[in-house]
Amino acid sequence: MKIGLIGAGRLGICLALLIEKAGYNVLASDNREDYVRNLQKGIIDTAEPEVQQYLSNANNIEFTTDNIRVIAECDIIFTLVATPSLEDGSYDVSAVWKVIDDFKNVPILLDEKSLIVGCTTNPGDCNDFQNALKNTGIDVFYNPEFIAQGSIITDLQNSDMVIIGGNGNHKSELEQIYEKIQMGFISPSVYFMSTKAAEITKIAVNCYLTTKISYANMLGQVLTLSGMEDEIDNVLKSIGSDDRIGKKYLKYGFGFGGPCFPRDNRAFASYASKVGIDHNIGEVTDAFNEEHASFLKEYFIYKNKKKMPFLFNYLAYKPKTDILTESQQYRLCLDLLNEGYTVYCSDSSLKDKCDSRIIYEKPTQEVFEIKL
Repeated sequence: MKIGLIGAGRLGICLALLIEKAGYNVLASDNREDYVRNLQKGIIDTAEPEVQQYLSNANNIEFTTDNIRVIAECDIIFTLVATPSLEDGSYDVSAVWKVIDDFKNVPILLDEKSLIVGCTTNPGDCNDFQNALKNTGIDVFYNPEFIAQGSIITDLQNSDMVIIGGNGNHKSELEQIYEKIQMGFISPSVYFMSTKAAEITKIAVNCYLTTKISYANMLGQVLTLSGMEDEIDNVLKSIGSDDRIGKKYLKYGFGFGGPCFPRDNRAFASYASKVGIDHNIGEVTDAFNEEHASFLKEYFIYKNKKKMPFLFNYLAYKPKTDILTESQQYRLCLDLLNEGYTVYCSDSSLKDKCDSRIIYEKPTQEVFEIKL
């Protein structure tokens, strides 16, 4: 069995390499010619740990810019193309529709192929994809990944769960792929459901996590304004010790950011509104996240009574990543610069992407370090 993958970006390349490592022949495509040429040479420019090592050791993976070839030669085809957010919070799935068109344009298409949609889509989109491919012998599954930037390889190998939406010829084979990816680790729980239920599950998980993050930050604000900021960690640890709640994501700090949480939260809010939910937790969580950014700005300015320059240890949305997307650290940095403060950063890895007013040299005077 040969596995195909269309969209070998930050997540796609990790999944493709792990599938190859699990013993499958893999053919992966991407529409960026220079990027593919480098992959063919065994070279990748990424901040994701372990990816270069896996690529260097891979013997049974090919790279191409030809989606048609991937579809024609492979039995199971994953697609992890970009689905950017629209103004109403929903996802633009036009890139997935281009993949659907590619399936239709394969000259000779044998039966019993499966398209595995792994990128985030709107609830109901995969039903539309399947309808567009009816009478072709192609089964459409929805199979979202639950990973964090900066640990994609590790997260894929240590999945808590695998969601498989759909029902077709390769359902058991898809489950086996994920069992083999675990590489000796405990097999994840696998949940089978409809594609639409799987699409809702994906964005609902991230919406719940953003709610938990916002709850911790709200409680931190309450304790700060009550004169008990030195007890925030202890209070949250005690609450997280309750098994019904859990400690993960229950920590006071910057609000949620990055390429997934904010947009998935808004997408869940958008879908909830469309089906008639009036008291929309997704909208409230998003609004609080915005308010928390303003709260932290005022907090740090108040604490910096000497009006010293500020020092950031990193500007990405979280440590050990190179992603500025909706980073509240970077937002705070810009706010402080606009207030007239001098700002230093000890990590220069994102210098070319950041405001030119930021100073990366070691401070020679006393500074106020940004930390929570």
